[in-house]
Amino acid sequence: MSGVVAAGHPLTAEAGAEVLREGGNAVDAAVCAVLASFAVESPLTGFGAGGFMMVHRDGETVLLDFFVAAPGRDGIERGAELVAVPVHFDAETVQTFYVGPASCGVPGTAAGLELALRRFGTAPMADLIGAGVKLAREGSPVNAEQAYILKILWPIHERLAETRELYAPDGRRLGQGDVFRFPELAEALERFGAEGAEPFYRGEVAAALSGYVLEHGGTLGAADLAAYEAIERRPIHLPFRGTEVLTNPPPSSGGILIAYSLGLLERLGTGSGPEQLVAAMDAANRARGEEFAEALYGDGLEESLLDPRRLDLRAGDLLGSTTHIAALDGEGMCASVTCSNGSGSGVLVPGTGAILNNMLGEEDLNPLGFHAIAPGRRVPSMMAPTIVRRDGEIELGLGSAGSNRIRSAIVQTVVRAVEQGMSADEAVRAPRLHIEGGIVQAEPGIDEAALARIEARGIAVLRRPRINLFFGGVQAVARDPSGGELSGGGDPRRGGAVATA
Repeated sequence: MSGVVAAGHPLTAEAGAEVLREGGNAVDAAVCAVLASFAVESPLTGFGAGGFMMVHRDGETVLLDFFVAAPGRDGIERGAELVAVPVHFDAETVQTFYVGPASCGVPGTAAGLELALRRFGTAPMADLIGAGVKLAREGSPVNAEQAYILKILWPIHERLAETRELYAPDGRRLGQGDVFRFPELAEALERFGAEGAEPFYRGEVAAALSGYVLEHGGTLGAADLAAYEAIERRPIHLPFRGTEVLTNPPPSSGGILIAYSLGLLERLGTGSGPEQLVAAMDAANRARGEEFAEALYGDGLEESLLDPRRLDLRAGDLLGSTTHIAALDGEGMCASVTCSNGSGSGVLVPGTGAILNNMLGEEDLNPLGFHAIAPGRRVPSMMAPTIVRRDGEIELGLGSAGSNRIRSAIVQTVVRAVEQGMSADEAVRAPRLHIEGGIVQAEPGIDEAALARIEARGIAVLRRPRINLFFGGVQAVARDPSGGELSGGGDPRRGGAVATA
């Protein structure tokens, strides 16, 4: 096997694997897979989204930050307010998202993918757009998982004519088996392959994006797009069970909270059962406050929150939304990339193929209140592409979709793979739990005796009848440190798939 790709859709994974078969490296494969995902996972990603890519090559690991930035450099006042839309994951779970033109931040995927390929890739962008162009122009059948996503996000899509017509072309919402086509995206991909990111930030696409949003009451201006840049950052490093975990640094918030949870688990004993997981994840929830949100944009948060002495003290106390692609090639190079539109703003700008994000309306990403982030600053995402190394060699690459469940999904997958010795596929499929608002939600298969002990401590437990996208969508690739065999795990909660080369 010369490589493996795990992604949120079989066609996304296959697009990346084909690049590996043709001699491309892990970053080439990841970029191709991301562009294909724009066509088959369009509600959750695209040219209107933002993301992060963690790249490991020859002992070096780098984080590329191309997440959404707050607009407002033009000084234009909002002419519209955020619109609250409830999204029903199932009968038990409802999450409110805030959408509309006022929710649109500065997208970063075009800039980020261009930087990734220039910095680490071997193929020209024009050679990597083909799968996405074909899938967008000719279409592909909507599978069961995508049909579910279209169903739960329909209250957002039906609000504005452009997305309503895209996902209900004959007046009926697309369902499983229907063919979804996105011709404007095909044109946008061809433009990207020929001209790179420039049109999306300073050209005609940029003018269309800002013009539409401003006309409809948002604040995404020409200066915001022109000033946007993808940024290279140093990942957070944390020891865990004999390995080194590398994840997304500030100003993203998800990575440092994942590291904090794993640091506590390291100190809560040799085994991370449901009780230890709940304690560590709840402590991470409590660590997020106004001071934490402000510290994300300064220096010293990593050293303070992850200081071994602080972790030791905290552990002593305790003892009393999105798509991810992971690619690993035969040379040991790994690319772990998460891209997200949030729930999507519902804004499809005519002629651009871009459905804009709603990151300014994601409640969990705006802990100081909506529209409180200064223009040009990154929105503090929960997204956290993560890599695990042992003796300097890649052992695991993973990430997740899932709004504020991203960090609990990643923590549990790392625990299952590293501590409990599960394969990547087993670790991804294992049942999950999540604590939020003082309530533990648990999928079927979590140890019942442990849940009973959690309840005995006065914590409410909601037992879910089946696995659900609510608990995240982890995609993971792994390399056996002893023999070098490659493997992967695609999350069934997200329609995930693995393709090999």
